[in-house]
Amino acid sequence: MPKMKTHKGIKKRVKKTGKGKLKRKKAFNSHLQTKKKAKRKRNLSKDTLVNDTHAKKYKHLLPYE
Repeated sequence: MPKMKTHKGIKKRVKKTGKGKLKRKKAFNSHLQTKKKAKRKRNLSKDTLVNDTHAKKYKHLLPYE
């Protein structure tokens, strides 16, 4: 049986934590910053965990990570 291929798009966007959960960046932080409040921009810059509904699918796409 051949090796499974890692999905490069997910590999660039998601990192594994020490306990095996998946960590990602938040969206809506790349431009149009002037209309956003400082608190909102600060919270958007923090990482967050991938939802459990997506995590199972993403882990399948990252077989060797």
